[in-house]
Amino acid sequence: MKQEKDLMFGFSFQFCHKEERKRKETKRREDYFILFCFHYSIMASSSSSSFVRCFLLLLFFCFSLVQAAKVPFHPRDVLPLLPRQVSWPILNSLSSAVDLLPAFVGSVSSQNRGVEWKGACFYENTAWMEFHNKSGSQFGGGTLHIKVSKAHSWTCMDLYVFATPYRVTWDYYFLSREHTLEIKEWEDRAEYEYVKNKGISIFLMQAGMLGTLEALWDVFPLFTNTGWGENSNIGFLEKHMGASFESRPQPWVTNISVDDIHSGDFLAISKIRGRWGGFETLEKWVSGAYAGHTAVCLKDSEGNLWVGESGHENEKGEDIVAIMPWDEWWDFELNNDDSNPHIALLPLHPDVRAKFNETAAWEYAQSMAGQPYGYHNMIFSWIDTIDGNYPPPLDAHLVFDIYFHIQNVKVLVYAAKFLPLYLLLSLFLSCSILLLL
Repeated sequence: MKQEKDLMFGFSFQFCHKEERKRKETKRREDYFILFCFHYSIMASSSSSSFVRCFLLLLFFCFSLVQAAKVPFHPRDVLPLLPRQVSWPILNSLSSAVDLLPAFVGSVSSQNRGVEWKGACFYENTAWMEFHNKSGSQFGGGTLHIKVSKAHSWTCMDLYVFATPYRVTWDYYFLSREHTLEIKEWEDRAEYEYVKNKGISIFLMQAGMLGTLEALWDVFPLFTNTGWGENSNIGFLEKHMGASFESRPQPWVTNISVDDIHSGDFLAISKIRGRWGGFETLEKWVSGAYAGHTAVCLKDSEGNLWVGESGHENEKGEDIVAIMPWDEWWDFELNNDDSNPHIALLPLHPDVRAKFNETAAWEYAQSMAGQPYGYHNMIFSWIDTIDGNYPPPLDAHLVFDIYFHIQNVKVLVYAAKFLPLYLLLSLFLSCSILLLL
């Protein structure tokens, strides 16, 4: 028995050792690839400062080969300094829009329930929670302690998002030491009890500062109503869903006769540009669907054709359930919808149509008209398992914390308006840090 245990231990150790060597070798090859591109950019540049450039390259190469010591900078850190024609293809291959999603590393609820993890910059990190009542409030507040160390280079930093169902905040760490996040006062007893029992969730932006900025740049065009935005949405779906888009021959608009449409016929709508286009692209990615919006055709007792759909905006700017005359709905999609919608009419099978209760469907639609859009139903139509409905790197922890902040989902929809401001602030932050180095 002892011999079998020793054999299993030896096999396990060798397997883990091989996996670690494989990981290091892959990382080393990536670094050498970037070094090659760096060398190419130097050779392609003007010769006025070739000596200085070659000296920096040699220094960079020597530091990168010394694996045991901390290097002054990582190969990725110098990519923005390379010529655009060299750096951009590399950056695009190493990052994507999904890098904007934070990765869950753990929850901290007390000093006795700390967490440890490996960051993108700092390889050894620990966190613990300290409750206090410095504010003298009813439920007090707390201090989240985060100790970071073993940075892989002198120029890297880690970005974090901290969340409870009642608040979301973020911070970045550049120095190897203990940092603190102060929460002066809990929102109410519910947040206090939640943090005490479940803890504050910690999420790591795995791409780091540079990767996050790259991801922001990838996300921004998804919400722009331009050809750039349309191509970006198509590229995102092709890359992350394996979707294919074929340019269909003109005319791209089909004249539909009302007489050919019946109650229960389905309208599948896909938008690939503009505010709703970006939102639908992300919705398709997380749900696996190829339609971002749906509607149903209904006829009243007089034979008039209507379209029932959710998400229609009323005069107050609220998204509601609406029943619109077909002519009005179709005219808007043809002439006024600037999101370049793709609409497919899918008729019911004759056998199913024969069973469709047109009167009951019309009465139900009338009872729902004007009601708020069912965001919760939309979310639960996507999520029906604890952790099996999320494309990586999205996970249940992130969705759970975000879900409580989507009481008004228009925040997400209209967030696209603030992406340029967010991008500028992020760029300002990164430039300020570079100036301090």
